[in-house]
Amino acid sequence: MKLISYNVNGIRAAMNKGFAEWLHNENPEIIGIQELKAHENQVDTEVFKDMGYELYWFPAEKKGYSGVAIFSKIKPKNVTYGMGLDKYDSEGRMIRADFEDFSFISAYFPSGTTGDIRQDFKYEFLDDIYGYMQDLRQEFPSLILSGDYNICHKPIDIHNPVSNKNSSGFLPEERAWMDKFTESGFIDTFRHFNPDPHQYTWWSYRANARNKNLGWRIDYHMATQPMEDRLKSAGILPDVVHSDHCPIKLELTEK
Repeated sequence: MKLISYNVNGIRAAMNKGFAEWLHNENPEIIGIQELKAHENQVDTEVFKDMGYELYWFPAEKKGYSGVAIFSKIKPKNVTYGMGLDKYDSEGRMIRADFEDFSFISAYFPSGTTGDIRQDFKYEFLDDIYGYMQDLRQEFPSLILSGDYNICHKPIDIHNPVSNKNSSGFLPEERAWMDKFTESGFIDTFRHFNPDPHQYTWWSYRANARNKNLGWRIDYHMATQPMEDRLKSAGILPDVVHSDHCPIKLELTEK
């Protein structure tokens, strides 16, 4: 079973760059999408339905902003929109689909790059999602939290850790949260298989960063410990270009 997570930085813009054709060829059973920047009625969704996907769409209230989705060829038993906290749910930050033997979340963590107000909001979100995930795993032990975390965990995950040590997305407090989260029993599935440096999922549009591979690894498939035996492979797809992010892939063995 193949799962993808992808911050498309606007699904309409991505579709204009060949996103639907790529999805057809890549053919994952499940894809979690972040930063839709569109409501469902603003997009020609028939192309995805024709591929056999059920679409679960959770946009932000504000038009052209944020929003997450799950497209699945396997019908979930249940879909939960949001995490029950309006300040995040109004921004379309999380959607969860429960399947027979695991649950999959597509999440878009806030960015703090615009200043202190949003950085403080990001810290609040980190506190709240940590508690939410610890509670959720009691009910759903086999969980995958996929998406754009807007945090590089370790120096290996960012192209210039020294010059970025005061940058939102690589602040000590954010990295400490990632330590705490992974130590609580969530597996960074990419690092589970891939110890190599220079592996990134986001590049600035400035300074020809993508061609120079001056990137950040801020997108993750994090899986709970009960999923470990089912992890088959994990990878980054940097040559797929519809966004300033690239897709990340996780393969599971059948239970």
